[in-house]
Amino acid sequence: MARHPQTRWKRLPLWVAMGLAMPLLFLSGGCELRKKMYDQPRYKTYAESEFFEDGSSARPLVEGTVPRGFLREDDHFYRGTVNGEFARELPDQIDVTEELLLRGKERYQIFCSVCHDPAGYGNGMVVQRGFKEPESFHTDRLRQAANGYYYEVISNGFGMMAGYAYQVKPEDRWAIIAYIRTLQLSQYATWDHVPESVRADVEAGRL
Repeated sequence: MARHPQTRWKRLPLWVAMGLAMPLLFLSGGCELRKKMYDQPRYKTYAESEFFEDGSSARPLVEGTVPRGFLREDDHFYRGTVNGEFARELPDQIDVTEELLLRGKERYQIFCSVCHDPAGYGNGMVVQRGFKEPESFHTDRLRQAANGYYYEVISNGFGMMAGYAYQVKPEDRWAIIAYIRTLQLSQYATWDHVPESVRADVEAGRL
């Protein structure tokens, strides 16, 4: 005759019964702990607090905190300055190559030509539709301006122009500056500026 399950349970040794019961106790305790962690007192973002002197529960970043990868100690490359003055030369990281100028031309046509026009005279499409005309890149002032000045304006804007720090990365800002210099040179170039290797093509009308 088969014994009832309860009969078998009651006949188990005490240590066996405790061994089976302990995991259940831990599981129930763990659920309770997780519930307490979920329901613990907390502040919503920017909620008021009487604990801190400024009355805000949100804590400001520690002074001098910099996101990882954004230290940017090189003032020349990242701010266009050398010893606190606008840099006249391009940074050492920037090599003026055909690839760089083509990149600068592409970025210029996307971000700059709508106001400054493709040749840099300040008669872009939005200007033709009523926007304030920017200064031509071919004025004496801007032809003589330091490269760092251009970097500052591209980064932070000037007058009606908004800054492009979030749209144009630093290396592309320098590429644009290098391309602007080619535009300026193109309007004041003499025959002596033309390389001998291409003079024949120019004279023949092929360029």
